[in-house]
Amino acid sequence: MLNVRILRCRSALIRECMAEFLGTFTLLLFGCSAAAQVKTSNEKNGQFLSVNMAFSVGVMSAMYLTKGISGAHLNPAVSLSFCILGKVKWGRLLPYSFFQVLGAYMASAMVYLVYYDAIMEYSGGELTVYGQNETASIFATYPKEFVTVGRSFLDQVVGTGLLLLCILCLDEKRNTPAPPDLIPPIVAVIVLGISMSLSANCGGAINPARDLGPRLFTLTAGWGTEVFTCYNYWFWVPIVAPLLGGVLGSFIYLIFIHWQLPDEEPPENLLTFSSICDKTKHVNIITEKGNEVKTAQF
Repeated sequence: MLNVRILRCRSALIRECMAEFLGTFTLLLFGCSAAAQVKTSNEKNGQFLSVNMAFSVGVMSAMYLTKGISGAHLNPAVSLSFCILGKVKWGRLLPYSFFQVLGAYMASAMVYLVYYDAIMEYSGGELTVYGQNETASIFATYPKEFVTVGRSFLDQVVGTGLLLLCILCLDEKRNTPAPPDLIPPIVAVIVLGISMSLSANCGGAINPARDLGPRLFTLTAGWGTEVFTCYNYWFWVPIVAPLLGGVLGSFIYLIFIHWQLPDEEPPENLLTFSSICDKTKHVNIITEKGNEVKTAQF
């Protein structure tokens, strides 16, 4: 019988990077497959909501799959924010981010292989970024033509900031923490809410790996350099804006919530009525008048 310890990686960093790779791969496989199904069927096999829901299911599945190994960041913006907050060592940031992008790239390749015939039938064999039969948006995100660069940048900052603001409270013991086993579906619902409310302008990436990995794949798979040059070199927005948004959302959480919560335990020299009652079933109040001692019991 095979000894599984032989297959166990001894390096904690490599194990965590493997988890981030597989988790992001799973996330993008769900999401981009749904996008391919909806796009190539002209919305006969699903609609825009289907894509949002598929990405959310992908988040939940990926978190259950990898949370016990790496914490299931699945997003360089989350990794950066956690490094700033001291939850993750800075030495993890670049390796995590690289494998997140790689996982997204490989997931896009898998979606392309699975839906190759449908993509070619829909596009007429021409892989384009613009036009009625464009297929690049199956993989990466692109802005609406009427949305300015500044507005789309704000869009991504707000979306990612909201993501971090909402997930940082889930394990806050001084507030109302979520049960650990329910954190993945709760995060999935948060992602679904953001996708349903903040994805009309430019696709709602809120994740540099989710956008850059698929964009790199389309560059190498036949869509060409236009995936980077289109819309006045817009590609940098879903990379930079989520990183900034995640940091801003984290600081908003710290300032408005984390630093305002009560201490876990009162100082040793501070006694309150409630703290005394917690330790005893009754309280004696003693007053002295000369030699007379009176005791009142509650």
